[in-house]
Amino acid sequence: MKIIETGKGVVRLVDYLAVTELSGDEVSQEQVDRLCNRYYWAGKYCAGKDVLEVACGTGQGLGYLSKLAESLSAGDCSEEILKVARAYYGDRISLRQFDAQDMPHADNSMDVIIIFEAIYYLPSAERFVNECRRVLRNGGRVLVVTANKDLYDFNPSPHSYKYYGVIELKDLFERHGFTVQFFGNTPVDDLSWRQKIFRPIKKFAVKSGLMPKSMDGKKFFKRLVFGRLVKMPAEIEEGMAPYIEPSELSSSEPDRKHKVIYCVAALQKS
Repeated sequence: MKIIETGKGVVRLVDYLAVTELSGDEVSQEQVDRLCNRYYWAGKYCAGKDVLEVACGTGQGLGYLSKLAESLSAGDCSEEILKVARAYYGDRISLRQFDAQDMPHADNSMDVIIIFEAIYYLPSAERFVNECRRVLRNGGRVLVVTANKDLYDFNPSPHSYKYYGVIELKDLFERHGFTVQFFGNTPVDDLSWRQKIFRPIKKFAVKSGLMPKSMDGKKFFKRLVFGRLVKMPAEIEEGMAPYIEPSELSSSEPDRKHKVIYCVAALQKS
């Protein structure tokens, strides 16, 4: 449980374990494929670099990245979630509890900062980007992966603050001196017949407030949509899922063809 000040005199108690898929949990094969693909994609930018993953969760991609990076550190705001990651990795990975909006890292100390499926949980993405600008070296990159809010059947997390699509991410990073590129993963045209049938049902459920919020409720819905579920791995490995190169996207319009948006924000300090 984490206490978060909203800046308006209101305190939120957030249990991130309730919205985090832990190793061994039942998930769809698509979730595992998406998990693997985002780290396979990130690996190209991390080879030989000093890398930091913020909001790392239980760290399924940390072992993979550690084999590529010159150095790797990671952290999360939730001590309960970090306990899961520490229990698995032991001394292999340096893990610290910290807020992505206030990183305990020196100026100009990192080449790559990763935030995957978490930017929407930050009370202030502006503070996060300012911290990235401080911590990154000249030419450093922020790698963002986020669910695509611009799909018509998009379902937000109950603990989220704000979701960022292509247009919003472009504006956010360019205001702070970054240049951006975008890519799309998991095309909706390639979805299974089950998913295509359930998309309008999902849209109705989201609009009506009927989408399940508990993990058990989500698992029931996943079985309906995806069929057989699989176990979430504690650590991904090369070849665990087929890598599909993401499609480059225009930065001038919302994307409505992919479930997931990848963003590369490169910093050129003056």
